[in-house]
Amino acid sequence: MLPLPFSPLVWLLLACVLVQLFYFAYYFLPFANRPPEPAADAPGPDEEPVSILICARNELDNLRQLMPLLLQQDYPAGFEIILVDDRSSDETYLYVQQLAQYYPHVRLVEVRRTPDGLSPKKYALTLGIKTARYPRLVFTDADCIPATNQWLRLMQRGFAQPADMVLGYSAYTPAPGLLNKLIRFETLVTGAQYLSFAWRGKPYMGVGRNLAYTQQTFRSTKGFASHIRSLSGDDDLLVQDAVAQGARVAVVAEPSAHTLSEPAAQWGAWWRQKRRHLSAGKRYRFADRWRVGNFIGTNLLFYFTAFGLLFSRPDWIPLAVLWSLRTGIMFLTYHQLGRRLDDRLPPALLPLLDAIYSFYYLALGISLFLHRTLRWK
Repeated sequence: MLPLPFSPLVWLLLACVLVQLFYFAYYFLPFANRPPEPAADAPGPDEEPVSILICARNELDNLRQLMPLLLQQDYPAGFEIILVDDRSSDETYLYVQQLAQYYPHVRLVEVRRTPDGLSPKKYALTLGIKTARYPRLVFTDADCIPATNQWLRLMQRGFAQPADMVLGYSAYTPAPGLLNKLIRFETLVTGAQYLSFAWRGKPYMGVGRNLAYTQQTFRSTKGFASHIRSLSGDDDLLVQDAVAQGARVAVVAEPSAHTLSEPAAQWGAWWRQKRRHLSAGKRYRFADRWRVGNFIGTNLLFYFTAFGLLFSRPDWIPLAVLWSLRTGIMFLTYHQLGRRLDDRLPPALLPLLDAIYSFYYLALGISLFLHRTLRWK
């Protein structure tokens, strides 16, 4: 038998690159380059009234920024805003109560106590959904703001595709520092996955900061019943259950339909946030876990293998070729996604952010395996 011209590590690196290129070429780049969605001022199905739901605990300052922007939404069919006050100890209740006196379509639901063992946010959202008057529901968080006054109109147009559930994109605001850029890069890559997978007919998650579904969809999953005791998952696990029940999922990713949030300012705060978000992944369907895990796993394996090849001088040329190929396609893909989602990052930092992102996820996975205790705020 003739010897292979390269070491096994080179072939392993090649396999990782090919898997990564498949994700870039089949999911991410076609999604980034897809035709534009209808403009907000184009004729569209805006005849259905909508219920906007926000669950908040001690979010007075954030609500003072969010509520005026929600009240200014340009939505001709009308909407109501349901604010669920989840055991706040600040003046959240009084603030929303005052708004309700002036705006008949602002309604307040107060949660004084969460039953033992239940997820506080899921319990609060369930009470809010039961209060909603309209069949269509759209969700955001108290620490978010809609990017424009067309947010509600564009998100609701997703139902006309047709769909029972609409996935939106929620970005973080730019700020100086590496942490901010890493948070925004992670958000961009996560958005690329769940939006492009859903666009290809394989939805698996959404984010509660920008999500819509019908009351019938919520009832078909028996609400959050399958994971009511799990701290996280009011968004992604609900998508999992809804898809299992045959729900149709649409994607609305135009910048005017985004929501914006302030990112964590400290590494520890982001670490705790990501631990809580990732803890729901173990409940995903096997096919979804494989699809997401294969992308992240080959990304990480690429870096480990490339590091190993640095110590094999005869393999430096194939290492350089494969590294350049993968980095070039990755750079093009994330640059295009950043343009399409209006979430641009400094191009020169993309390779560095990609490497940090991969090892950060490895550390998070190890942390969740060793320490599974989570806490809601």
